[in-house]
Amino acid sequence: MTDTIPNSLLVPKLLRIFAWSTVSLTMLFLVNNYLIFWKGWPGLWNFFAHHELFGISALRIPLSPDSQILGGIQTIVLILLILVIILFVLKTPIRTLSEDSKIFTRFAAYLTRACFWAVFMVGIVDIVISFLRVEDLLSPMFGQVMALELGRSVFRGTYVHYPLIILSFVIAFFVRGLGFTWLALLVVIAEFQIVISRFVYSYEQAFMGDLVRMWYAALFLFASSYALINEGHVRVDVLYSKFKAKTKALSNAIGCVFLGAPLCLVILSTGMWGKGNSLNSPLLSFEVYQQGFGMYTKYLMVGFLVVFAVCMLVQFMGYFLNSAAELIEGQMNSNQKLKNNP
Repeated sequence: MTDTIPNSLLVPKLLRIFAWSTVSLTMLFLVNNYLIFWKGWPGLWNFFAHHELFGISALRIPLSPDSQILGGIQTIVLILLILVIILFVLKTPIRTLSEDSKIFTRFAAYLTRACFWAVFMVGIVDIVISFLRVEDLLSPMFGQVMALELGRSVFRGTYVHYPLIILSFVIAFFVRGLGFTWLALLVVIAEFQIVISRFVYSYEQAFMGDLVRMWYAALFLFASSYALINEGHVRVDVLYSKFKAKTKALSNAIGCVFLGAPLCLVILSTGMWGKGNSLNSPLLSFEVYQQGFGMYTKYLMVGFLVVFAVCMLVQFMGYFLNSAAELIEGQMNSNQKLKNNP
């Protein structure tokens, strides 16, 4: 009995390494995706192919010396990240699975808050710009050159949307509370103003419906991770309600690892593996709607899927650790009681 507890400490460490690695490597994948397709970095695959490592076929066109340096940096960062995770877990042996679970939950909540502020501010600013553009008021207010630039999705996305998104992450850090709960009210207000303007003033433009779609999509996708931890999703409850507490925890842990997390990783990998994939292509080209003077936010709505996958993955790992804590830490406590009271 005395050897059970020390040996059992290895399992929580391995589970913590797995959860932290899954989340951290996913974040690194997103960073590398930006560096590769936006900044022209070679990426790990091309770097390994250049050196014919791991059996990967050599590149037809070898990497330039500068690209080799950049690829080396990406490889070193990957190795360092894994080492840091392992050292972090080993240096914090008394940290419980439940504590790590709460960290993931708070991080997912922060991402959700930030994205709420992003869609709120981008939606308000972009619909104002679209209105001014439809009514030919941009030129009198900002000049002909700026009016033409604001009519280009690349310019509007780079110099209007992106700064607002960065600002939203700063606001979310200081303003706590899950702001997406207000999106339901904002959707109602946006839909109500369409009804009033259409039937009272006989005025309707494409950007008015675009705003409703944008906020409506954000409401459901961003709230998914919060609904997961609060049991807000619909559960096909055939056998689950009859399970014991430990059996429920086991089924939740297995579901997170073998169903939930793979779904999120498939969304990210299939949509962002190449330049022309379903998520990268609209984001790179700042894709917009084709119905004339609408909002320039279609590419952001594609990005909502990235936010959904990342937030859900983080929350799945938090849910997984929380379920594992119910199984492992509960068993460890029982063993400790038996040791103290033989």
